[in-house]
Amino acid sequence: MSTSERRTLWALTRGERLRYGGAIAAMAVGIVTIFGAPLVSRWAVDALLAAEGPVAPAWLARIGEALGIGSPLAQVLVGAGAGILLLTAIGSAFHYLRGRWAAQASEAITRDLRDRLFLHLARLPCAHLDRADTGDLVQRCTSDVETVRTFLSGQVVEVGRVAFLLLAVLPILVWIDPAMAAVAVALFPAILGFAVLFFRRIKDVFRRTDEAEGALTTVLQENLTGIRVVRAFARQEFETAKFAARNAAFRDETQRLIRLLGAFWTSSDFLCFVQLGLVLFAGAQWTLAGRLSVGDLQAFLMYEAMVVWPLRHLGRVLAELGKAVVSLGRLREILGVPEEGEGDRPAAAAPVFLSGGIDVERLSFAYRPGEPVLDDVTFHLRPGETIALLGPPGSGKSALIHVLLRLYDYERGSVRLDGLELASLPRDYVRSQIGAVLQEPFLFSRTLRANVAFGRAGARDDEIVRAASAAAVHDTIAGFERGYDTLVGERGVTLSGGQRQRVAIARALLKDPPLLILDDALSAVDTRTETDILRAIDARRGSRTTILITHRLSAAVGADRILVLERGRIVQEGPHAALAAAPGPYRRLWKIQGALEEDLVASLAAGGAAGGAP
Repeated sequence: MSTSERRTLWALTRGERLRYGGAIAAMAVGIVTIFGAPLVSRWAVDALLAAEGPVAPAWLARIGEALGIGSPLAQVLVGAGAGILLLTAIGSAFHYLRGRWAAQASEAITRDLRDRLFLHLARLPCAHLDRADTGDLVQRCTSDVETVRTFLSGQVVEVGRVAFLLLAVLPILVWIDPAMAAVAVALFPAILGFAVLFFRRIKDVFRRTDEAEGALTTVLQENLTGIRVVRAFARQEFETAKFAARNAAFRDETQRLIRLLGAFWTSSDFLCFVQLGLVLFAGAQWTLAGRLSVGDLQAFLMYEAMVVWPLRHLGRVLAELGKAVVSLGRLREILGVPEEGEGDRPAAAAPVFLSGGIDVERLSFAYRPGEPVLDDVTFHLRPGETIALLGPPGSGKSALIHVLLRLYDYERGSVRLDGLELASLPRDYVRSQIGAVLQEPFLFSRTLRANVAFGRAGARDDEIVRAASAAAVHDTIAGFERGYDTLVGERGVTLSGGQRQRVAIARALLKDPPLLILDDALSAVDTRTETDILRAIDARRGSRTTILITHRLSAAVGADRILVLERGRIVQEGPHAALAAAPGPYRRLWKIQGALEEDLVASLAAGGAAGGAP
């Protein structure tokens, strides 16, 4: 384990070190208490086998006589049994405290680690999340955290237990017989060294197994999220084969891990039994020679069993340490990614509320270096003004919104809100002043009321209803059996696309922000619903600034100004009447959509006439 990994583990225990200290202290008392049992057993065996017959100490004889036990043999047996039982009970009580305090400490650490991970993920830059696999992130925040918890719960104290066992038992063995003590620990270095070598080899296997599990989780997550697309294209067999390949890779890595673990446990068992055999063989020879008493041999065997198996178990501790180190490294990879805003210039003093004025000067932006999506964009938006952004897919409309929300930062040009440079304003403040309905509206697996109220904490029911009415979705919600208490599925899957869009619009309207952004938020609603929503938005004109991204010119006609983008540049700007009269892409689009609508109306009329003909 590297120095940085040790420091990370040590840092994780901050705030819970007192509990760990108590657990280690309880463990020490429990070990010392239980270590008295072999000494009692040694005394009892030697007393029973004494040439003059069993003789109990005077104090034990007095207690036995008071209890009606007059036979010295019975006094020795009952006394030894009671002593062993008492010592074992006391030791078990302290072992219980050790386990409880260690578990409490590890659970508290794990809870804080999960909270820290979730908060960090919520603050990671969008650029990083765009590249990350969701399934792998989920696996790191669940399986890897659980691996760390398992190690902190049982194995941290176990390392101390093995060390204390060795430190406590060696002086006792040397006190009984130094030569026999040397035999009793002869293979300890081999057992411990084998465990360390195993730990070094298995660490990389644990890492590959974790990565294989992460890849498997990613495929599962993608298929559960996109199950309707898979079925719509009849690609179940292809996706099943893809999952099977990931599953087989995970199985192969797991089997390799199991084979290594099996080899370790088999080999370590053999070494431990050889060590016990050495003690039994040498002890039997020396007992027959009169160098050791039978009680001494009994004590050596009991102490040996107490130490050799925990020492062999140290291999498992090191294996769990290896898993924990790998998992901790994967968690550190996430926690090591700088959060958005780290390294930003000092934030400017922000007003309580923005008026909605936006000044964009020579703005250039790229998601990836060398691939600009906005190039030298300049426009000005007055407070209370409504503008529409038009342009083909990939022209930079959504990119401009991402920049305004500070989901991504620009490096060239200037964006000012109410005269303040956007990059100098705190991100949370900027987003608190903007109500956005993004291109893919997201709903949580909660009630419709909770989804709308997500726009503003503490909103009253009447405010929620007004926002839903403005978004033309109140009547739809009222028609559900449970109304606003209707639970929507994950990502709003139980609603239609138009319903999801309208609920998202209601959420943004409830926020009542100085700046409202609708990114193609009316694409899934019919013309009548679109008109109702635009009428409600138009009622805000003059008091709230609105940016409307749309492909439907009927939604853009009522805007104060229309900006037409192509390949990241503004190629036309002005009100509908001026753009429709001037040559350019807007007039071409206006004619195309007008012609399509005329053809559609004519086709419907012709179809109706044909259907009504005798």
